[in-house]
Amino acid sequence: MRCVVIREHGAYDRLLHEERPLPEPAAGEVRLAVKAVGLNHLDTWVRRGIPGVRYPLPLVPGCDAAGVIDAVGPGVTSHRAGDAVVLAPGIGCGHCERCVSGSDHLCRAYGIFGESRDGGCAEFLVAPARNFVRKPTALSYPEAASFALTFLTAWHMVVGRAALEPHETILIHAAGSGVSVAAIQIARLIGARILVTARGADKLARARELGAHEMIDYGQKDFGDEVRRITGKRGVDVVVDHVGRDTLDKSLRALARGGRLVTCGGTSGPELATDVRLVFFKNLSILGSTMGSLGELHRIVEHFERGTFRPVVDRVLPIAQVAAGHRALEERQVAGKIVLEMQ
Repeated sequence: MRCVVIREHGAYDRLLHEERPLPEPAAGEVRLAVKAVGLNHLDTWVRRGIPGVRYPLPLVPGCDAAGVIDAVGPGVTSHRAGDAVVLAPGIGCGHCERCVSGSDHLCRAYGIFGESRDGGCAEFLVAPARNFVRKPTALSYPEAASFALTFLTAWHMVVGRAALEPHETILIHAAGSGVSVAAIQIARLIGARILVTARGADKLARARELGAHEMIDYGQKDFGDEVRRITGKRGVDVVVDHVGRDTLDKSLRALARGGRLVTCGGTSGPELATDVRLVFFKNLSILGSTMGSLGELHRIVEHFERGTFRPVVDRVLPIAQVAAGHRALEERQVAGKIVLEMQ
């Protein structure tokens, strides 16, 4: 089979196109014939490498994938060859207390496809049968490959960690990113008032189409000043922040008393410098969030099936242009998801 392989960290030329033997599913596993794979910032981090983090190179990247089940291993009764499915991007051990109680994302052995084991940038992928959910019927394969990681991450942030309520106000940074596109739709479903930040009219217009109420162009105005103006100096109840160093301190200052900041990443840098008195005087909560449970993903798929959520795909590229996709992500030239199509 054809696949993309990272053998060493570095620039775009580290994304190698190779051939490997066709993998065979073991007991409890199925083999997916990949139709499309979505790109995420995680893919760029795996390619570049992160100081202090060891990835099991050589590695096939890609945590979001959709396709058709090609073969099933012994003992699999939940899926059959020919089923159209979406890959659940995270994987736990399947038998520890966390996994069996529905918190598999907290499993000590938890990993992500394309980060801790081979992912979806290949013609075929083998994974446990429990890691596949049905493809929403109305979605194309590129659309189906665009939502699992970002919507799962955003759902757990907004619903599981921040526990956003209908009467509250939420600030969502980087409105053009995959996680924020998902968070806007989830906050709209809940019924909250939604403020977003982004650079440029196009990204803000798309955020409005998805359900945002107040747009802040951080290239033109200070988002902290704008939050105070829009909320009458009260502040917001929840901030979704995955930008990191450039926004975290000001995000905390934008919170109302008792507010919650939830973060899943730091694309601008991992450091947080703030005045701790701000946190305890205003009774603020800083919440970390990574991925979400398989149960949450099943609920998300139901919303896509009903049309409550919709994928936002920036562009679809052939798998041969994976390097161009990485470059566009790193240069923030996207509004939604970049998806690679197997050809």
